[in-house]
Amino acid sequence: MVFPDFSDPAIWLSLLTLTFLEIVLGVDNIIFISIISDKLDEADQKRARNIGLLLAMGFRILLLLTITWIMRLREPVFTISFILTDGVPLGISWKDLILMAGGLFLVIKSTLEIHHKLDRDHREDTGKKKAPVSLRAVILQIVLIDAVFSFDSILTAIGMVDEVVVMIIAVVISIGIMMAFSGPISRFINRNPTLQMLALAFLIAIGIMLVAEGFHQKISKSYIYTMIAFSLVVELLNLRLRKKHEGEKPDAGSGK
Repeated sequence: MVFPDFSDPAIWLSLLTLTFLEIVLGVDNIIFISIISDKLDEADQKRARNIGLLLAMGFRILLLLTITWIMRLREPVFTISFILTDGVPLGISWKDLILMAGGLFLVIKSTLEIHHKLDRDHREDTGKKKAPVSLRAVILQIVLIDAVFSFDSILTAIGMVDEVVVMIIAVVISIGIMMAFSGPISRFINRNPTLQMLALAFLIAIGIMLVAEGFHQKISKSYIYTMIAFSLVVELLNLRLRKKHEGEKPDAGSGK
């Protein structure tokens, strides 16, 4: 491992750029962790989020220290003869299989979460109690999806920067920032059921994109992030409008 020359402005520029991209790529991770940890008691939610993000950081650093092995994961292990790309059978690598499995997990898990939240509303209306969820089960789910997001993050870093030390520093800084803001983001999402549904829909879209990438179908993340940003702005306007209308409602005893 070669220690970079931090007197070079290019090193600082690459560090800042990569840190920013790591934070952007970690948004979907924070959303998933926020929704999953909401099942726990309030006292355990922060612990689950921090453990999840620390495990993500450790896993990404481990992957960065084994870059040669990561690059070998991109070599095809088998081909699909009836799917052609430029006249050549589609080669599927371990990286592709990991993306496909992670994407399917994300789609299935997010769909089940939507059903769970609808079912929870029904249970609350009928007075039924929700089943308890263990901290270990939540952390296990966070670790599984962290692994998939880590591969995406590391492959982006490898494509941008040559110095492993710079990649590790960017990962540590980005995870630290995410840990600092994961609490407010989680509380904001979990306080607003419509934002939860929007976030879950976003995770389903990310899962579909991961599966498509596994089949070498490139879908620009900018399209998905633009779509979700527009939907988020509309939903924030709706939230503000609803609060304004609630504030203008006359008191029940006023007779107005």
